[in-house]
Amino acid sequence: QVQLVESGGGLVQAGGSLRLSCTASERAFNSYVMGWFRQAPGKEREFVTAINWSGSITNYADSVKGRFTVSRDNAKNTVYLQMNSLNPEDTAVYSCAAGPSVAALIGGSGYWGQGTQVTVSS
Repeated sequence: QVQLVESGGGLVQAGGSLRLSCTASERAFNSYVMGWFRQAPGKEREFVTAINWSGSITNYADSVKGRFTVSRDNAKNTVYLQMNSLNPEDTAVYSCAAGPSVAALIGGSGYWGQGTQVTVSS
């Protein structure tokens, strides 16, 4: 059982930046695809980004391309989400997930964290 704990959320003004972290409890962390998802009030959960086990392959939703950057440090069992040029539409609970593939994560499989709130004020 993999436990994931997110941190780094908060309140930021439009145009600002935040960096989220997600730390896994398990040493097998480096065998998982890691993803970030978000859910805004009244909306369905949305894929944000994913990164493969080595960090060599990343995927981004069109809405965050060029603004968000995902990275991972397998020595620290941690995946990061650097978010720049934030706007109010980015306001959501951001959750990280670990699984065997991006498709599995998008399908809701894998291990999930509790999420961290990101609020962007205009």
